[in-house]
Amino acid sequence: MSKPELIITLVIGPGCDTESFAMRLALEYFGARVHVHYIGRPSDLIDVLSREDRAADTDYLILNLHGDEGRFCMPELDSSIYEENEPQGEFFEDKHITQYAKLKGLHVIASGCALGAEPLAKAFLENGCHSYIAPVDYIEGNANLMFVIKFFYEIISNKRNPKESFQIARSIDQKNKYV
Repeated sequence: MSKPELIITLVIGPGCDTESFAMRLALEYFGARVHVHYIGRPSDLIDVLSREDRAADTDYLILNLHGDEGRFCMPELDSSIYEENEPQGEFFEDKHITQYAKLKGLHVIASGCALGAEPLAKAFLENGCHSYIAPVDYIEGNANLMFVIKFFYEIISNKRNPKESFQIARSIDQKNKYV
């Protein structure tokens, strides 16, 4: 295999499998190398965010999880199953990003609904990521897939910078807003 255009870590939350599979196929077709991580519990996400279980050469981190009011939706486990110091409950929030994330130099795309909320975005940026892209509201399901594919098509195939690619991808759907 020739050298990949980009190294992407794709994090897949519950109920996001089909969309993530389509996303991965398109990204690999464009020439990216995609590392996949499935999230079954909060510690799985912590391992990726903290670099413990993330390829060191990752350029982009795509967090393809459902979102609600600026929080990542997590599978809720029985209280006896959580590991020591693992966040419990239905949501993974900005305070958890602040506590666990090590994102220096990464570009992050959080594709779930309402994950563009200011506190969450601020937590990501303050933990070192180069850029943070997410929808500001509740988006139509296919909009996310189309946004991500168009964004990376522009970066890889048309050699555009991330800012230009963002503007182009954002313009294909006026109803669903990304920041």
